[in-house]
This record gives sequence, C-alpha cells and structure tokens, in this order.
Amino acid sequence: MNLIDCHTHTTNSPDGSSSVDEMINTAIEKNFAAYAITDHCEVNRWFSIDYYGDTPNGYDTYDFGADFEKSMSANTAAKQKYDGKLNLLCGIELGQATHDFGIADAVVRDKRLDFVIGSMHQLPDNDDFAFIDYSKYSVPELVDKYYQEVYKLCKWGKFDVLGHLTYTLRYIEGNNEIKVDMSPYEEIIRESFKLLIENGKGIEINTSGLRQKYGKAFPDLYWVKIFREMGGEVISLGSDAHCAEDLGKGIEEGAKIALEAGFDYICYFKNRKQNFIKI
Repeated sequence: MNLIDCHTHTTNSPDGSSSVDEMINTAIEKNFAAYAITDHCEVNRWFSIDYYGDTPNGYDTYDFGADFEKSMSANTAAKQKYDGKLNLLCGIELGQATHDFGIADAVVRDKRLDFVIGSMHQLPDNDDFAFIDYSKYSVPELVDKYYQEVYKLCKWGKFDVLGHLTYTLRYIEGNNEIKVDMSPYEEIIRESFKLLIENGKGIEINTSGLRQKYGKAFPDLYWVKIFREMGGEVISLGSDAHCAEDLGKGIEEGAKIALEAGFDYICYFKNRKQNFIKI
C-alpha cells in the first residue's frame, strides 16, 4: 500500500513540538511516498496582537506572518538537505482565508509552496471551535455558520484540498459529547463539494480524530463517499501530527476509507500540481 502524510506541523507552528528534522527523519523511517509539512498560517492573526487591538486570552497566538516566513525558509532548506532521501513537500495549512482574502491571496502566490490546505478553525468574531463554551451557544446555529463559511472558502477556492471538513465535531461531539444531526447541513456540504470538483480541488481524510476522543476521521466514510459519488477525484491523507510520535498515525486506516469510498488513487501536490499514486 502506498501511503502519504500531507498534513503535519513542526515547531514552526505555535502548537508543534517536534523540529523539522525530527519530523522528516520519522517520515523517512515510515517510507512515505510523499510527505508534506503544513505549518499553521492563520490569516485572521497574521499581524501582532497590538495591530488588532485584542486583549491576550491565554490561547490565541499572533504574528502568523512571521511564522509563515520561518516555515517557508526552513522547509525550502530541508527540501535541499533531504533531496533524494524523501519526497518532501513545502506546504501550509491556511486558516480562515475568508477573514482576509487580501492576505490569503498573497500567501498562496508564494512560489515556494507545493501545497495549500484550506481550513476553517473559527468563525468571524468568535473563538476557535477548540475554545468555545458550547453551553452559551446554539450548537445547530454554530455548525450552520461553520458550513456557510466553508462554502465561502470553497467559492474562493485558491487552495488545493479542503482541510478536515468535520472539524467542529472534534470538539462538539468528541470533547463535549453533544450529538450533532448533520442532515441539515448536507445540502450546503454538497454545494461546497460541487465547487471543489468543478475547480479540480480535493478534500483530505484527516486521521487525527481516530486517535482522539471523537474516534472517527475528519470527514468519515459517509462524506468521502458522497464526494466520490459527485465526481470528486482528488483525495489526500493527513495525520495532522503536531509531533513526530503522531506522524503517520491512522494513515493506513484513512487509505482504507478512501478505497471503500471508491478511490483507487490518492493525490499529493508538488509545485501546486496534482500527482496521483495508486493506493
């Protein structure tokens, strides 16, 4: 089975705990057909906290513009250092592009990038879903707003794959044990898929949920099958590892989900171009 891990973070992400070299050496040991470092790049906190006039809350970090440059420089150097040893890709996880399309447009134009994941971690004027007190909100309204924002992201579409489609469920169902009826959002998810497919974009099977309390991939088989049935061809696999220990975890299970959904090939991106390999 050919495997890839195209969603991982190093210490150039604020929440990463393993260095670029540590992550790469682990990827070499695991013999991936392709490996991407995709450090966080949160568009809505690109500048300093002073720029936004925000008050420190103990969990949000800022200056992602500086983090982006650190990541691009380190990953570009690593591609040269490990040339011939690993099919290493310089990527980014672009968070909240809809919050500032100007910055997002500038980021994706960077010629050093091989791969861009488009993600949505929080809504405008709200906390990341990881930090919300769900007792103070209508969960159906939050989830509806999330998928409205995902649709806007797909309409912009200047990324390569959509990251962790069902991200909210990690915290709502997994951590807070609040059951979510996903049927009201199927129409807008299908509309988002339609936009992705029309523009040659894909989705990822993010396997982090398999090792978390949630216990499923983001998204699970149900949504991956719908994407395939609608004509989706581009499917990526990512562990969302933030340390070398988690790199590659669940990737084989993710590949099996892709196969069961009807995909024979997985896809990675180099120089922002699709590369398909048989699973």
